[in-house]
Amino acid sequence: MDFALSEDQQSLRELARKMLEELATHERLKAVKATPERIDRELWRELAKANLLGVAIEERFGGNGSGLTELAIVLEEIGRAVAPVPVFPTLVLGALPIAAFGSEAQRAKWLPRVAAGDAILSAAIVDDRPIDVVSARRDGSGFVLDGARSLVQAAHVADAILVPAKTDAGTTLFLIDARAKKLQLERVETTDEQLRPHLRVAELRVDAPDVVGGIGQGDEILAWLTQRATLALCAMQVGVAERALEITARYATERIQFDRPIGSFQAVHTRAGDAFVDVQAMRLTMLRALHLLEQGEDATENLIIAKYWAADGGGRVTYAAQHLHGGIGVDIDYPIHRYYLWARQIGLHFGSGAEQIALLGERLASRGN
Repeated sequence: MDFALSEDQQSLRELARKMLEELATHERLKAVKATPERIDRELWRELAKANLLGVAIEERFGGNGSGLTELAIVLEEIGRAVAPVPVFPTLVLGALPIAAFGSEAQRAKWLPRVAAGDAILSAAIVDDRPIDVVSARRDGSGFVLDGARSLVQAAHVADAILVPAKTDAGTTLFLIDARAKKLQLERVETTDEQLRPHLRVAELRVDAPDVVGGIGQGDEILAWLTQRATLALCAMQVGVAERALEITARYATERIQFDRPIGSFQAVHTRAGDAFVDVQAMRLTMLRALHLLEQGEDATENLIIAKYWAADGGGRVTYAAQHLHGGIGVDIDYPIHRYYLWARQIGLHFGSGAEQIALLGERLASRGN
């Protein structure tokens, strides 16, 4: 199986990397962290100008008509830069389900705005704890929503949020106005220094045109979306871990101890070698799952495996990177700490490594029954 990038895909990677290296600098990231939104609006606009936000959007809606592979390339570069822009919630959690299941009116309204950088989307699907339930009851031609969802990425800057709700016909997805008066957001800062507010709706009326897909089709759409969101997280984690290792390798060649670069010490280069193996395993398992999704084949087990490596492998790599930096590794004025924080958050989304192993074990055990 050939995972080599095409010439166009390589050009896409080079463009995204160049832009992010130039714009998502260490000093810029520090400045963005000090803002109330924690979002780099300038970088978001520049990504839109380069049509990187339209990478998986049809040409008729202002995108460039590429696919999941190209989207994964952009996400990997976002991970490399630990860039504070809502690419994952907008392009993956929002635009993908609208493009695949939304009405023509929903596509025409939102996809061109996403590609142009004029709209930010999200979806309230990260946490499925029992207390995080939204219900929807019929009210004439529309519905009334009540309930809460936790940790909604970029909800504080979103224009619309995809919210699953329990109806008499089953789970249904609603695309709701993020600025609706009866929608409340509670500011929450997670350990990766990003904002993921808790969402609550009370007596929020939505109309029939706000339903994404059919009434009662929510579970099917969520299963489809969760697979692609998991793949997207794995792609970002590859970028996070690979860049953390590169920064560490450079530091190990420059840091002198006992008149020698520390990278020449066996304990250092053995640890770095283990991290390199982890990165390669993360990349290959992600690419295998991506290939199956692109081919329309069952990628369930491969996504479990890829997410295991993203969670545990990414954690090991970034922990090793901090450890090999010594005291400077925990200095928040030095960039390596961001990679550790991002890796830990990505590792927990949609199931930790331990949860992935448990899922895989259940599937294997069921084959013997």
